[in-house]
Amino acid sequence: MHRLDVLVAYDVDTQSEDGQRRLRRVAQVCKNYGQRVQLSLFECRVTLAQLEDLETKLLKIMDLEKDSLRIYVLYGGRKKSLRAHGKDRYTDFDEPLIL
Repeated sequence: MHRLDVLVAYDVDTQSEDGQRRLRRVAQVCKNYGQRVQLSLFECRVTLAQLEDLETKLLKIMDLEKDSLRIYVLYGGRKKSLRAHGKDRYTDFDEPLIL
């Protein structure tokens, strides 16, 4: 099954309680598909069907008049597309894990 590496970035207007609720819900949905690498940035490895499901769920939560969502498909994969500096919170779950 072919998987895509995607980057999900969002900005939710949190000036209201409803916005704060949306922010928590968006983060929870993203956690179900990938891992947080910065406050509003998730790296996900998903199938095309999972990507469509993720996007649909996020769009149902977000208020597009106030919030912003960007999904970047990293066609070269994470290793070829990323230049990371500083603290890296990413764990490659496809690689062997040493505990």
